Amino acid sequence: MTILFDVILPVFIIIGFGYLVAWRKMFSEVGVDGLMRFAQNFAVPVLLFTNVARLDIAENFNLGMWIAFYTGAFLSYFIGWAVALWYLKRSPEDAVAIGFCCLFSNSLLLGIPIMERAYGPEAISGNVAIIAIHSPLLYTFGITMMEITRSRGQNLRIGQVAMRAMSGVLHTPLIIGILSGAVMNLLLQVGLTMPQGFWSAADMMARAALPAALFGMGGVLYRYRPEGDSTAIVLCCVCSLVIHPVTTYGLGHLFQLPTGAMRSAVITAAMAPGVNAYLFAAIYNSAKRVAATTVLVSTGLSILTIWFWISILP
Repeated sequence: MTILFDVILPVFIIIGFGYLVAWRKMFSEVGVDGLMRFAQNFAVPVLLFTNVARLDIAENFNLGMWIAFYTGAFLSYFIGWAVALWYLKRSPEDAVAIGFCCLFSNSLLLGIPIMERAYGPEAISGNVAIIAIHSPLLYTFGITMMEITRSRGQNLRIGQVAMRAMSGVLHTPLIIGILSGAVMNLLLQVGLTMPQGFWSAADMMARAALPAALFGMGGVLYRYRPEGDSTAIVLCCVCSLVIHPVTTYGLGHLFQLPTGAMRSAVITAAMAPGVNAYLFAAIYNSAKRVAATTVLVSTGLSILTIWFWISILP
């Protein structure tokens, strides 16, 4: 019970507070949208920039951790995509959007604060190593799958589809923050020294990222009424909350991951799909109700699944 009350609930209390004030009309939808725009377009990219820039890549590079995490992610995608397409008889575009819900963990807005509260600030380096390629890899994959699906019958060349996907990825603020951090990391390695005032400003912005994003996330979740295809929603929840972390945990044992890497991989895999899963569906106008309801339901259920994983991890 200590884990539940001391580690998990504080994060969800902030989300719940945002939900409450949106429900009681104390914070308008325009205000919520503005806060989320600040968090996702500015504060969170700066948080990623500072963490990637300071990341000791050599120390935190763990191929087994990445393989364990991303095998679980892609397995979840293909299960969700295949079941949605052939069993639920959804359209090909809907199947991709549902698969993306199964694929994309809320690695940043939930994973980082949960990991930090459970194991301390120094424990998030493994999470950052996962996140460094999380959005670039999964967005590229998701956008590419959707563009391939939509391009059928349009006689588009592979190069045109690839350019569409690459353009969508490179215009994402989170990706810009990660890539900028990677460049800064390389510059620091070759002797560049930035003034302390630069890092102080970046750290101030970064500290605002998680509380603002969690509070805003609560406001956004208020809009998502439980509706849509219940079978598809259950499918997404099972893939994201069960199949992904179980696969990661099993492969982590197979690869004999060190304790820190095992914690980072499994905790990140156990996160519910984030708001980005809904944004992806909204961009392509596919399975929006399923995605929205999945984000809401799985975020609530993840209180219990996160509690379980923290309890059994070393």
